[in-house]
Amino acid sequence: MGLEIVEEELSAALPLPLMSLNHVSFVCRSVGRSVKFYEEVLGFVSIKRPASFNFHGAWLFNYGVGIHLLQCNSPDDVPKKKGVINPKDNHISFQCSDINLLKHKLEEMGIEYVTAVVEDSGIQVDQLFFHDPDGYMVEICNCENLPVLPLSSCPLKFPYPKDPILSSLYGGKGLPKFQCRPCGAEAECVIMENLVTDMMDISF
Repeated sequence: MGLEIVEEELSAALPLPLMSLNHVSFVCRSVGRSVKFYEEVLGFVSIKRPASFNFHGAWLFNYGVGIHLLQCNSPDDVPKKKGVINPKDNHISFQCSDINLLKHKLEEMGIEYVTAVVEDSGIQVDQLFFHDPDGYMVEICNCENLPVLPLSSCPLKFPYPKDPILSSLYGGKGLPKFQCRPCGAEAECVIMENLVTDMMDISF
């Protein structure tokens, strides 16, 4: 009985073994049309899809994330495309270093978009919203301007467990030399890690 309680407590204390976002998936009216959109507008690259699938679809990849497209069985399977772009609607978001360049590209391609600005404590985030061919919304932003500040004691996951340089700076095997556990000090460690990364970028 006591051993079971200890195991439960240890299990609850361990972080989930999640690593990163792998992909998002969309049901499409036309896989070919959507592939063309994500390749030409957002720079995704088509990759090999398992041959065991018995339904039509396509896989694309770039920026560390995949997009999986599935051909619908009926047009009714896909939500009706909305005429108005609503920034509060469900969407996927990509960080971008030059939003004006994306604006110019969308205008050249005749793709409608809307913009928004978010301000917090003197920090400004620019947002750009538009629809894909099936009405799924895409956001382009410079959201990295906003610091990631946890509101709870949830542990944060370090993003460089396998990087030979950054891992060595944090004690190897992805564990920080600062040994910040649990989350109160871990947020500070993540901020320090980002600072080290920025310094390395500048020095190189």
